[in-house]
Amino acid sequence: MDSHQNLPDDFIKLCQSVTAKRPKAVINHILQYGFITTEELKERYGYNHPPRAARDVREHGIPLETFRVTGSDGRKIAAYKFGNVAKTRFSRLSGRTGLSKQIKNELINKYGCKCFIYLEEVDERELQIDHRVPFEVDGEPELEADNFMLLCGSANRAKSWSCEHCENWRSIKDKSICLSCYWAYPENYTHIAMRQVRRIDLIWQGENVEIYERLKQQAASLNKEIPEFIKEIIEREIRRNIDD
Repeated sequence: MDSHQNLPDDFIKLCQSVTAKRPKAVINHILQYGFITTEELKERYGYNHPPRAARDVREHGIPLETFRVTGSDGRKIAAYKFGNVAKTRFSRLSGRTGLSKQIKNELINKYGCKCFIYLEEVDERELQIDHRVPFEVDGEPELEADNFMLLCGSANRAKSWSCEHCENWRSIKDKSICLSCYWAYPENYTHIAMRQVRRIDLIWQGENVEIYERLKQQAASLNKEIPEFIKEIIEREIRRNIDD
C-alpha cells in the first residue's frame, strides 16, 4: 500500500524533511502501509516505548491518530495513522535544521553542553532539543531559546514517560501547570507531573567516582540501598545544621 497519492504535496515534503531516525522510521512506515502498530514498533524497529516514537512524529508538526487493532496474539493493541492533515499546524522547527541548530547553539552558549535534567556534561551530539512545555499541551512556542531545553536521551525518555502519564498532558492542557513542573524547570518547580514529589538526580564523574564507590560500600555494609543511604546522610546533615 502506498498512501502518498492521498496526501498533499506540502505534507509529503514535511514528512520527507524529517531526518531523525525514530520519527523517520514511523513516518516512512505509515507512508508505505497506511498505519503502524505498537507491535511493529517494538518487534520490527526495536522501539520499546511506542508512545515516545509517536510523540517524536507529532513534535515535528505531523498529526497522528491512535486507534485499536488486533495484535498477533489476538489482543487489542494501539496503532497510529496520519491525522487530518488539512488541519495541520506545521511546526516551525520541522525541516529547518539550520534554525534547530541555531537554538541548540544558543542554549549551549548560555547553559553549557549539558543535560538540563541530569546536569551531566555530554557530547553535543547526544543532546536533543525538547519543548519545555510539551507540544501536546501548548503547541509550538515562539522560537526563542528559553522555550526549549537540552536533554540527553535518557532524560528525554524519562520526561516523555512522565508527561504522557500526567493528567495535564492527557486532558487538562493547562500551560501554567507545565511551567511549574520539574520536567520544564528542574531548578525551580512545585510538582512533578502534578504529583507532590521532589527529586535529585546525582551523578559522579571522573575522580568523583571513587566517592560513589565508597558510598556504595558503606551502604552495602549497612544493608541499605544507595539512594536510601544518601537520603539519610542529607537529612542527618540538615538536622545537624538546624540543631547548631
